[in-house]
Amino acid sequence: MLKRHAFRYRIYPANEQQKKLAVQFGHARFVWNWGLNLRKTTYKETGKDISYYQLAGKLVELKGTPEAEWLKEADSQALQQKLQDLERAFTNFFTKRANFPRFKSKRDHQSIRYPQRFKFSDAKIYLPKVGWVKAVFHRPLEGKAKNVTVSKTKTGKYFAAVQCEIEIPEPLLHKGEVGIDLGLKSFLVTSDGEKIDHPRHLQKAEKRLIRLQRQLSRRVKGSKGREKARAWLARQHEKVANQREDFLHKTSRYLVNRYGFIGIEDLNVRAMVRNHCLAKSISSTGWGMFRGMLEYKAGWYGAWVEQVDRFYPSSKTCHSCSYVLPDLSLSTRAWDCPNCGTHHDRDQNAAINILCQARAGVARRNASGEDVSPGIQAVFAEAGSPPAFGGG
Repeated sequence: MLKRHAFRYRIYPANEQQKKLAVQFGHARFVWNWGLNLRKTTYKETGKDISYYQLAGKLVELKGTPEAEWLKEADSQALQQKLQDLERAFTNFFTKRANFPRFKSKRDHQSIRYPQRFKFSDAKIYLPKVGWVKAVFHRPLEGKAKNVTVSKTKTGKYFAAVQCEIEIPEPLLHKGEVGIDLGLKSFLVTSDGEKIDHPRHLQKAEKRLIRLQRQLSRRVKGSKGREKARAWLARQHEKVANQREDFLHKTSRYLVNRYGFIGIEDLNVRAMVRNHCLAKSISSTGWGMFRGMLEYKAGWYGAWVEQVDRFYPSSKTCHSCSYVLPDLSLSTRAWDCPNCGTHHDRDQNAAINILCQARAGVARRNASGEDVSPGIQAVFAEAGSPPAFGGG
């Protein structure tokens, strides 16, 4: 089967090439803001939206005017790709997968995408309107390159992400199954009783971040000292983000390699962060990113991820007799079932219930005729029949 895979490489443009990239970034940012403003204005005046093709036609007209003739300095396909990004952003908003698109600033993360006319050599990559840029290929490219996204971080680093189309064999599901309960005290607890502690990268770097933020606030706006302080702060934030991403990648790959069936709770993170007491802790865990990594790696390496309804009371349900506690405070880490007397660790009990519910969900979908991977039956056969309680 064909899969799309991105290979991200560090690039080192020369000073003149950095200026050319700045032009490409600035023009692409202008087109995004222009298109967003035009769509908002048109909707307010007429109540109708503008499609990507209408925007692309208006962009051609805009480039023909004397006031915007400077847009011809940018690569035309990079500008068109920016309009496609805007169209995708509106689609995500209308399907409630993202917030309303925002205007971009030159102080934000910068990026452009080239769908064609890029080339590769031993240690360089050719970018239209920029030239051959030095690159470090720390691993070889695989498959057919479809597009290249060039980005600049807030710390001034440049990267090129090459999206390739790769033919990979249909993966076979591993044996073994597990339920996962995500939390704040421990990052996750499995139904097998394994606990993975939360690394707390943000909390460990918080003291330094506060000091750097204080230094930035004391600098004069527009001065070189303020720019240096801003770069120091951005580097520290980038380090925390890289540490978090590295931890999530390693944890998700560990689970996918070990288990063929993974049950996980469908958490509503956006609603949970509205609790001002837990917002910082929840945001720093990266639950949404972790679930996304788990899902796409499962498709690559032979595993099945099943989500459980977010309203299922996994922590309050006894996995032995299905008794549901009327109330369970967040500070209670263990409890005894008043019906059967079983002693429960809160998190492990939730993980067991999540596994049972996930298995029941697959069984219901299979019975209703939905296409469920045939290898999942081998996983269930290896583990035995579904439990009689806990929703299974």
